[in-house]
Amino acid sequence: MATNDQREGDAAEGAHSDPASATKDGGSGEQAEKAGGALEEMQAEINRVRDQLLRTAADFDNFRKRTRRELDDAQKRGKEELLRELLPVFDNLERAVVHAEQASDAKAVADGVGMVLKQFQDTLGKVGIKRIVAVGSAFDPSLHEAIQQIETSDHPAGTIVAEVQPGYAMGDRLVRPSMVVVAKPRPKGDAEKQEPN
Repeated sequence: MATNDQREGDAAEGAHSDPASATKDGGSGEQAEKAGGALEEMQAEINRVRDQLLRTAADFDNFRKRTRRELDDAQKRGKEELLRELLPVFDNLERAVVHAEQASDAKAVADGVGMVLKQFQDTLGKVGIKRIVAVGSAFDPSLHEAIQQIETSDHPAGTIVAEVQPGYAMGDRLVRPSMVVVAKPRPKGDAEKQEPN
């Protein structure tokens, strides 16, 4: 039979072993709490970043829509301004047509139409559109469209000798190329045939 002293010693040993195991269990609990806290912080950070990304995407979408709307408005305003500048020209052209039907003097009608044409050219200049110089200049495929070539010895090869339809540019931007006739050299045999003997 175990004596009281043995029982107390066993109880003391158990007491000594229990605190150690309690400390181990307590350490695991603290680590689990720390890991749980870190996980919650990371989840909160993920949610914060997700919200921020969603707000940024929404802001960008609003910016894109606003920019498109502003570009459309600017384009409409530009057309309105151009039309406002051109309307007086059309008014005068209508007046010229009405007077041409009643006029007996062709020269007066031609003078009136010439004045309207001058007004139109001035209006184009005001809005920044200029006519491309063609006749007498060298052919430039970025400004001119050759629709015909003429063999001639009167002009150097590649020179524009006639303009069929004028071209226009707005600043550095080509609105419409000039349709032109370009000189090309006569073949040697033809040039010799035309020389007198």
